[in-house]
Amino acid sequence: MFWKQFLTPVDRLSPEGARAEIDAAADGALTVLDVRQPEEYRQGHIPGALLIPLPELEERSAELDPDGRIITYCAAGGRSRTAAQLLGRLGFKHVSDVKGGFRAWEGDAALGDADQGLQLFDGAGSPEEALLVAYGMEVGLGDFYRTMADRVEADMVRSVFVKLAVIEDKHKDRIFAEYSRLTGDADRAGFEERVLPGAMEGGLTTREYENRYFPDWDSAVDVVGFAMSIEAQAYDLYVRASERADDITAAEVLRKVAAEEKEHLKRLGRLIGEIA
Repeated sequence: MFWKQFLTPVDRLSPEGARAEIDAAADGALTVLDVRQPEEYRQGHIPGALLIPLPELEERSAELDPDGRIITYCAAGGRSRTAAQLLGRLGFKHVSDVKGGFRAWEGDAALGDADQGLQLFDGAGSPEEALLVAYGMEVGLGDFYRTMADRVEADMVRSVFVKLAVIEDKHKDRIFAEYSRLTGDADRAGFEERVLPGAMEGGLTTREYENRYFPDWDSAVDVVGFAMSIEAQAYDLYVRASERADDITAAEVLRKVAAEEKEHLKRLGRLIGEIA
């Protein structure tokens, strides 16, 4: 690296400003770049973030769009500032870093390493197969919400679980509509026969989510917060899967599904405001 790089001014974003820009960004219009080490990423990261540790950034810079919008972050802001300066030296035009890094981040977070859950998409080389996987995860989550609605006693909590199940039903409708658009096949029953049961949305099982987030099932706010954690994990998985997809159309489809998950997160945030 050139020493002058460290004197290069860097545009810095507050965590709130970064979150607002990420939330408003159109599909594929922005890259969130995590420059920490894999173990730090595994313990928690901004959903959808691409992991390229700072020591690898220069040699892997070809993985990034030099004309695209990039927001870098690390643990506290030091490494991401250096990363932004390095990218600027390499000709990247629209780079900012997050002041305070992930420690200051108060938005949604995902857990796990950069490969977590991607095994679910093994063999999903076509957009149709990717949609079958996504649909199966939606089915699993909707079934979980309905099961919980039957188990809980508090009317408000039961009502929340029912609302969450309805949201998943609407997402299934949109996934099938995309499948039908791509294939011309309107036979939903036949489509659902091909769906394989697997992990719940986001690539984890119900027990794994419970062990990570410890929700209070008697609290409506906790239930919605738990759902937001799942949606953040799902968004993260679909973004990572889209980046690994060999088929261009499959990658586009997965980005669309990821964008749906981002909208779900916003909807759940509004729901918390209504019940809190």
